[in-house]
Amino acid sequence: MITHAPAKINLSLKITQKRADGFHELETLVLPLPSLSDVLTFEPADSFSLHCDTPGVPTDEHNLVSRALRLFEENTQQACPYKITLQKNIPHGAGLGGGSADAAHTLLALNELSSAKIPLGTLASWAAELGSDIPLFLYQSPCWCRGRGEIIQPTSLSWKKPLLLFKPRFDIPTPWAYSKWQDSQEVQGISYLPQSLGDIRLFNDLERPVFEKYRILAELKSFLLEHPATTGALMSGSGSTIFATLRDQAEAPALQAEVLREIDPTLWSHLAIF
Repeated sequence: MITHAPAKINLSLKITQKRADGFHELETLVLPLPSLSDVLTFEPADSFSLHCDTPGVPTDEHNLVSRALRLFEENTQQACPYKITLQKNIPHGAGLGGGSADAAHTLLALNELSSAKIPLGTLASWAAELGSDIPLFLYQSPCWCRGRGEIIQPTSLSWKKPLLLFKPRFDIPTPWAYSKWQDSQEVQGISYLPQSLGDIRLFNDLERPVFEKYRILAELKSFLLEHPATTGALMSGSGSTIFATLRDQAEAPALQAEVLREIDPTLWSHLAIF
């Protein structure tokens, strides 16, 4: 079996408070990116093993794919002897949910391969044990996520706007970004105001702590906001990806070239189409 695990972006992310359990109460609108996916291949084997040709990706029991498989085995009392090959296309530490998507789609694939027929809601409760944002990837739909991210409400949002994504070579640890939120300050001259795109408002409360430390991301967002080819720009999740909504897909190559020339020639980029 071959399954694709799409990335996501956060169209909005609002933090309301820090919870007693150390997590943060939030509300976020998440959009899957079908044009940017990791690929997982499941092959029957004598025992479970995980393989990945991307340097630096762990293939032991620390990987979320391995942890998802072990969790499925534990809860179903079924052995899952598969050789799983993971092709990484989603950059790490980017705010795009790559590892979480891989874990969620491992659970979905094992549910199908084993014919266990575990209800989606039950899989979501298992997934929440591994990470707050893993359940949302099970629904394969735009979603509102609340609580610490584990309360999922799929929505009928119809998104057709092309997006251009940029990520610098550095990663941003999600726990760090949340830990700095409460005491962070806005960078002077940078707009954090919500941007209206029809019925959607683009904003991200984590831009404040992240931009305070990583000024290049603030500069990148401002550059994209001011460019005539865009209708909006925002950081996804805890970063370090900044995305722009485009007026016309045909303008993407010129904008990409201009950003690489003016901001950083080493930026990773991706055009997301729907």
